[in-house]
Amino acid sequence: MGYIPPDLLNFLYITVLAFLVGLELRAYRYYKGAQKRIHIGSTRTFTFIGMLGYLLFRIDQFYYIAGFVALCVIYAIYYFHKLHEERASIISFLLIALVYSFGPLIERYNIWFPTLVFVLIVFTLNANRSLKPILGKINMEEFETLGKFLLLSAVILPILPHTKLPVIEISPFKIWLVVVIISAISYASYIFQKYIFKKKGFLITGIFGGLYSSTATTVVLAKKSELALGLVNSAIIIATAMMYVRLLIIAAIFNHHVAYSLILPMSLLFLIGLVVSLYMHRKEIKGVEAPIDDRNPLELGTAFVFALLFVLMMLLTHLVVTHYGDAGLKLLSFVIGFTDIDPFVISLLMGKYSITTSQIATAILIASGSNDLLKAIYALIFSKNRAKVAALWLTLLGILTITIALVPIKG
Repeated sequence: MGYIPPDLLNFLYITVLAFLVGLELRAYRYYKGAQKRIHIGSTRTFTFIGMLGYLLFRIDQFYYIAGFVALCVIYAIYYFHKLHEERASIISFLLIALVYSFGPLIERYNIWFPTLVFVLIVFTLNANRSLKPILGKINMEEFETLGKFLLLSAVILPILPHTKLPVIEISPFKIWLVVVIISAISYASYIFQKYIFKKKGFLITGIFGGLYSSTATTVVLAKKSELALGLVNSAIIIATAMMYVRLLIIAAIFNHHVAYSLILPMSLLFLIGLVVSLYMHRKEIKGVEAPIDDRNPLELGTAFVFALLFVLMMLLTHLVVTHYGDAGLKLLSFVIGFTDIDPFVISLLMGKYSITTSQIATAILIASGSNDLLKAIYALIFSKNRAKVAALWLTLLGILTITIALVPIKG
């Protein structure tokens, strides 16, 4: 059996990749309607550039650098004339530089690195046409908000101290990490709801709004009950059903032992809400545009308030558990359910309390059950007493949740 030198295989592979990049750039120019203009870098040119980069790198790194300088000079001359035609894009030069680097990449990192670069080139060149419908709908202020959030999560988070705070036994790093994770879950559902799904049906609003905040979604939907009452009822119920999915995801992230205890009851409650919602939804006329909660969940003020509530909930839970035991925790869970339950739930999952896994799971179920009762009240108030069916089902779901919670759960 003949032996093929690895250098030959690498050279041929780089040649093919360079040819494909040139072909992809040609397709990109055709899409932009610029195929008749004078360009530097045809399909054959890119192929030769890839070959040249590999050969010069193998001969000597000095020659490789000299070759790149020569390409830069050639492109600079071309670019000078390009500016006179009021064209300023340098995408062809960037692709020339990337293709020229294929040789060193395959020599230093093996075949996977130039392949990855090639795939990213293809995706990036095609991103313009695939993202164009989405980009036209994006509010530019959201980029600023996202930038601030990334600054706090990627810059501030790593430098926060890991020293545990007294009483609550948790570090500032973990406190802010909780904020980052919860905000990421909320923002993902917000993006899917607003930009990915073109048809803003009530059911879609309920599903993704429930992953973001079932309480806020209930209020938003209830205010639009005059549009299509049956669809609103269905959407409100599915939003609460998705709350159980959200809580289960949160439990799985922060305490898998508690998540294991909650899988059965949370899944059952989700399925009940899902079946009721879908049954009501299929009986209604579709096609009505649904409202969405257009508030960005990555507001910095909201993040800091969540962090403060999280710390306060840990202190309050520690105080109640220490002085009033399991009965006090159950009562606290019921009361907290009439507020934002996420900080309380996570404080239970991450706190160091003298309680069992079963007690934590019970407290989470009680809080989610009383939160259902709160949403039933909101459904009536904000729909001006129209969403009675949704309120009734939320009440029943809340009572069922609390009843299940009072049954001992094996930890």
